[in-house]
Amino acid sequence: MASSLINAVLFVTFIALVTASDPDIITDFVSPANLTKIDGDFFTFTALRGFFDSDYPPNFKVTKAGMAEFPALNGQSVSFAVLEYPVGTINPPHIHPRSAELLFVVDGSLEVGFVDTTNKLFTQTLQLGDMFVFPKGLVHYQSNADSKNPATAISAFGSANAGTVSVPTTVFATGIDDNILAKAFKTDVATIQKLKAGLAVKA
Repeated sequence: MASSLINAVLFVTFIALVTASDPDIITDFVSPANLTKIDGDFFTFTALRGFFDSDYPPNFKVTKAGMAEFPALNGQSVSFAVLEYPVGTINPPHIHPRSAELLFVVDGSLEVGFVDTTNKLFTQTLQLGDMFVFPKGLVHYQSNADSKNPATAISAFGSANAGTVSVPTTVFATGIDDNILAKAFKTDVATIQKLKAGLAVKA
């Protein structure tokens, strides 16, 4: 009896873990403890005002509207980002551990792709007005291969805090031992050190 109960509890726990997303809330919204007055301003994000009137940045840039930037999203299971791709730039391979990503091209064109858990690569060339979904937790990227025109995309996430784990930075800029990386990538330590140097934060 005890064994069956334990197995049942473990099964339910497993199901809860594999289906977990942002936790449900039991109020209409969640307000910060230090906020005494709630009005329309709390539910308004203004950091993108004038965004489409400004010039493209020199490098790839993400402007996020997640829970950190927009506290009203806490408990709402949604967030947003605007991605700017000057000519020839990329959004390097990365994952979002807590959400799928729905990307919408609003200017230019993009080469995109993701790799599933069988190591199959799915790619597409997106034109203005196209949308593409990157499944939750899978490695994916975007690239503006156009030699003349920049691109812009808007991404929606099913989490107020989707998280971003950059593959190059996580692997080569977090202090993993050079010998371990050399063995994992079947190369030499000198090559690993060169890759690390290229990703080092410039002073």
